[in-house]
Amino acid sequence: MSAMQGDGRPQPIHQVKAEFFRVLGHPVRVRILELLRERERSVGDLQAALEIDSSGTSQHLGALRKAGLVEGRKHGTSVFYRVKDPRTFQLLEVARQILTSYLEETQALLGDLEASAPPPAKRRVRSRR
Repeated sequence: MSAMQGDGRPQPIHQVKAEFFRVLGHPVRVRILELLRERERSVGDLQAALEIDSSGTSQHLGALRKAGLVEGRKHGTSVFYRVKDPRTFQLLEVARQILTSYLEETQALLGDLEASAPPPAKRRVRSRR
């Protein structure tokens, strides 16, 4: 993720932020970050946990690496990834809190709507003559 435009001028901060959140906008990438919260993991370990092929895993890790969210280290023939900045986990936690709050508000609203709904109309049974 580059903070520079093609002509060498810096990108406006809102564009840089939007790109950062675009990278986070894929469920597999969020899941990778959640898995890396537990510990550093190899590409193969991530691939098995995600249940996707190696090419897909590599593409998502590449996007996260380009955005500066993860970094890898080579050990023998394996590459191990970890989250570069622990504040990433704080960001994910705040997002969880916001979503939880929103869902709780929605549930409360649905409960209020249900409580204020008129009773269902009784059906008339037509007699056949």
